[in-house]
Amino acid sequence: MDSSVGQPGTAESHQVRVIFTTTSPDLQLPEGRNQLIVPADIKRYGLSRVLNSESLLDTTSPIPFDFLINGTFLRTSLEDYLKANGLSSETTLTLQYVRSLIPPVFQASFEHDDWISDVDVLSQSSRAGVWSGDKFATGHDRILSASYDGLLRIWDKSGNVLATSPSSSLGGHSASLRTAKFLSSSQIASAGLDRTVRIWKYAESDDRLSGTLKPTLELYGHKGCVEALDVHGPTGRVISAASDGSVGLWTTSKSSAPAAPASLLPGANASASKKRKIASSAPQRGPLSLTTPHTAAVSGVQFDPHDATVAYTASQDHTLRTLDLTTARVENTITTAHPLLSLSAFTRNNSVLLAAGTSARHITLVDPRVSAAATSVMTLRGHRNMVGAVAPSPDDDFALVSGSHDGTCRVWDLRSVRAGSKAEGGGAVSEAVYVIERESQKGVKRRPGDVPGRGAKVFGVAWDRAWGIASGGEDKLVQVNRGKDLLAAE
Repeated sequence: MDSSVGQPGTAESHQVRVIFTTTSPDLQLPEGRNQLIVPADIKRYGLSRVLNSESLLDTTSPIPFDFLINGTFLRTSLEDYLKANGLSSETTLTLQYVRSLIPPVFQASFEHDDWISDVDVLSQSSRAGVWSGDKFATGHDRILSASYDGLLRIWDKSGNVLATSPSSSLGGHSASLRTAKFLSSSQIASAGLDRTVRIWKYAESDDRLSGTLKPTLELYGHKGCVEALDVHGPTGRVISAASDGSVGLWTTSKSSAPAAPASLLPGANASASKKRKIASSAPQRGPLSLTTPHTAAVSGVQFDPHDATVAYTASQDHTLRTLDLTTARVENTITTAHPLLSLSAFTRNNSVLLAAGTSARHITLVDPRVSAAATSVMTLRGHRNMVGAVAPSPDDDFALVSGSHDGTCRVWDLRSVRAGSKAEGGGAVSEAVYVIERESQKGVKRRPGDVPGRGAKVFGVAWDRAWGIASGGEDKLVQVNRGKDLLAAE
């Protein structure tokens, strides 16, 4: 039986019949209440209110919904949608309702002295926070930033720098940093142009107003810049990717780590007296394994979300590779059409997917399983320059955020899919639902012909339930954006 929703006296010709459906078991409508007649000029906000009403879902507090028609989000009134698609007003529309992604609103910026190459977050719900267990101090969320000045910085939510890593003369990195990650609330891994991976102990004062970063391990093995790393706190493992095509596996335990290659240590060819002068303040160790699976720079590396003996790599040689870390062998290779610049591994529908940012301004979603019928799952299009960072949503398996050299972060909802055009190469295509601009660029006048993102390239991004979306780049700012209430009148 159909129900009618709208103002009294509304003409039938200005109404549309809709059928509500959902794939969320907890949001199913009572039997017989999924068909309605609604005003033709109703939009997302109005439909969301209807669904939340007492006669339908009867929610205790409003849930913001989005609506998909044939895989595309409704962004106009139903009337405008029908006109745009050449459909009559008598057409019955099937609306798939899904929980909305909340628009990311600017919260704060933390200023640096140099470009920011990477960011990571620590909170109770972040990977490192979960791995820390009871040792994590609830409410003391932190941001970690790696900079081109060779320094790590740890920030609190007020924008205060709690700790800065020491200079190279005191055990710090001797060149620009490219990447850094929290292993736990008290341990950090970092790497960069000095070709080393370094492990740090982080400790805070009792009043939580200051902290210290102490180098505990220097790891040698790579002969090129370390472009990316990933960590697995429970096993104390770190995996790194370098510009010479190599991938290294390391342990944070100095007692079980192999000796460092003597030829790669600082001052390897120096005299005995000079070696004493450049003696390290931390133990020096080598890799558990070091392989060269790629023929060009490896730009991204990730542990499998469920199995720390498996890792995935992305390279400028156009390939994605699956590595068995137990045997140090390549188990699968997927060749793409473009150089790959970033990588994120996440779980969707109980399967691992890889999101790889490319030099061709898009993100390729790939199924890495050898048994997969089709490796290419979807292409995310919308960036106007290279995509150098990708991170999954902390709350669901259908959202991603990416950072690009075009000076934006973009939020993607994988539930919205369209068929790719011939020029796009066909396949399934998704477009960004939100674009996050750099606050530093608001009001900046652009010259005709300027490259998108000039002066504001985004190099690193992280998405956390407590922090929201944190990003950093060429404008020397860590920028934080968080979702606000979507249920506002349109």
